[in-house]
Amino acid sequence: MYRFLFSSKWLGYLLLAAVFATACVFLGRWQMDRRAETLAEINRVVSNYSATPIPFAQARDQFIQLDPAKEWTQVELKGSYDAAGQRIVRNRPLNGQPGYEVVVPFRLANGETVVIDRGWLPIGNRNPGSPDSVPAPPTGDVTAVVRLKHGEPELQRGAPEGQLASIDLPTYSAQLGYPVLTGAYGQLASETPAPADAPVSFPKPSTDEGTHLSYSLQWFAFGVLMFVGFGYAARQQARNAAIDAEDQDESELDGTVHSAVPAARRRPAPPRKRKKATAEEEEDALLDAQGY
Repeated sequence: MYRFLFSSKWLGYLLLAAVFATACVFLGRWQMDRRAETLAEINRVVSNYSATPIPFAQARDQFIQLDPAKEWTQVELKGSYDAAGQRIVRNRPLNGQPGYEVVVPFRLANGETVVIDRGWLPIGNRNPGSPDSVPAPPTGDVTAVVRLKHGEPELQRGAPEGQLASIDLPTYSAQLGYPVLTGAYGQLASETPAPADAPVSFPKPSTDEGTHLSYSLQWFAFGVLMFVGFGYAARQQARNAAIDAEDQDESELDGTVHSAVPAARRRPAPPRKRKKATAEEEEDALLDAQGY
């Protein structure tokens, strides 16, 4: 009944279903991996974002090489800003609005320097390609609370004087001409004394895991439905074949009956049995034979 499944046509259909299902499984697992990354980021935010700041002495190793689990950890820094080394970072959207970020070297009391991202600025209306104004950092001794962030990769594009294409710490250090701890930078949470004018503070990262789980389940369901559809199509093909075979048997039976009836009708009738001749008829036949 299902021998047609071994035909090249149906084997091709089965292969197509298997390829499609494999692609669905791959996409589903990819969504699950993205969900796992998102959940890990959410856990870091929940654990570290609002935790009590730790002193630089405890966090120094993180500024050399940041442990991913320590991202968003609050660190208290004491020192002064190097306003001459201030840069703005291009193409930094915030809440759907284009703009810039302001990074400034921060020299610690022990002589080491870290980079602080002080906040966001909108694009300028007076000077294309730069903000209208960049608030200066506080002068003198400053106590800053920052959240640890990974440095960014170098982008293969240039930037105008006084700007950076990304927060690529080694490139920034080379521009400054003095060493900077390049394992991480700090995203500003607060600074004391507070300046009269400052960039826009960064919002708290979202803790919404998004739609990765629902998308992954949908992809897995699509893979299963492909085989369900293949099975349904095979069942319909088998049913149609059975119906066609039944119709053919009935046609052959009807043809046999119809062909048999005319043959019976055409059969010659059997010869009638002759009656026995009388004496007079025999005498007349004898005379006829003698020529009388």
